[in-house]
Amino acid sequence: MQIFIRLVFTFAILMPVTGWPDAGNETYQSTILITGANRGIGLEFVRQYSQLQWKVIATARKPAEADELNALASNNNNIVIEQLDVTDHQRIDELAQKYQSQAIDILMNNAAITPKYLSAFRSLDGVDLNMARLSFDVNAMGPLKMAQAFMPHVEASQQKKIIVISSKAGSFAESPEAAMMYSYRASKAALNMYMYTLAFETEKRGIILTLLSPGTVNTMGFFGRFMPGSIQPEESVSNMVNVIAELKLQDNGKMLNHIDGSVISW
Repeated sequence: MQIFIRLVFTFAILMPVTGWPDAGNETYQSTILITGANRGIGLEFVRQYSQLQWKVIATARKPAEADELNALASNNNNIVIEQLDVTDHQRIDELAQKYQSQAIDILMNNAAITPKYLSAFRSLDGVDLNMARLSFDVNAMGPLKMAQAFMPHVEASQQKKIIVISSKAGSFAESPEAAMMYSYRASKAALNMYMYTLAFETEKRGIILTLLSPGTVNTMGFFGRFMPGSIQPEESVSNMVNVIAELKLQDNGKMLNHIDGSVISW
């Protein structure tokens, strides 16, 4: 009997902790799930919400290669990392099942494919249709599937917010008047329409679904500093955190500017 107890105890210690138990009688703590959390805007969201003492579920396609995210999690016990590719719908369902008893105040759909600088300016002859299809799967269908799987978790929370990082590039009213970024712009336009349509459902559930434009964010380091009007991830995310905190039900279905929460036409 003593040997059995010792084995059970040892097994419990060695088992990895990849999620939190049901809060039960603990004081309620706000929780955010962030996709594409390994770099750039997603990583900065992890950092800032962790500093606000939120529970943070940070997802990445390849967690073992997410050095900065792993370093951040190792120093903050309110961050848990989960493997997730938003094109893997079975994995999304598995993760939703794993956290079925965890209310999620903010579902942050950040994961996206953005065009490389040179490929962004290719004309019609240079459009890669395989990349176009992948862009649609990641940028448009990914957030839709996430909302489908995690809607009950958001509905069970106190804040009830679904945030989608979109882009003015997907806006008919404000996108560049030039033949550029075919795949990216089309995928973001599809995302905007998916979310516009979904907003009619979230309204009935008391959930705030809001699209945010993060601005022209430098996610390329030194060279990105030369992009006209670019800002650093820290500034963009800090602005968006403030906007998110002030969201009201009347912001459901809208696309907002990261700076002041003003409405963006699309």
